[in-house]
Amino acid sequence: MTPGERRGRDAGSKPAAKLTVRIDFAGERAIGPGKIKLLELIDAVGSISAAGRRMGMSYRRAWLLVDSLNRCFREPLVAAHHGGAHGGGASLTEAGVAVVRHYRAVEVAAHAAGAPHLDALAAALADQAAGAIADRNDDFAPPPIE
Repeated sequence: MTPGERRGRDAGSKPAAKLTVRIDFAGERAIGPGKIKLLELIDAVGSISAAGRRMGMSYRRAWLLVDSLNRCFREPLVAAHHGGAHGGGASLTEAGVAVVRHYRAVEVAAHAAGAPHLDALAAALADQAAGAIADRNDDFAPPPIE
């Protein structure tokens, strides 16, 4: 049995179990895959609005997330460049690059540590065949109201 089969997938299909890393800090602050992707896109395209568009969000939503991230850490993660010959833009600061690097390192470590447990959980899943879950839940259906 291949690792893919243990995770309940055929070649080319999605895994049955996926680990997503979200890091919660004190004071209701957090970073997760969405904010990290936004930072990576800002780094790649040099623009908050273009990065937001690539993620399907408005400039305002992207800007609010960047503002939140900049306030969350001791140093800003994104520096905005105003106007000029090239019309401004944005880039990650050294702190921003470090935050992305540390988040990705945590993600890699979590995936490595969790792989055997994800395999075990995926192996324990019921088949997704139509009706398989409904049939199993019939025993727990409430009695009809008369």
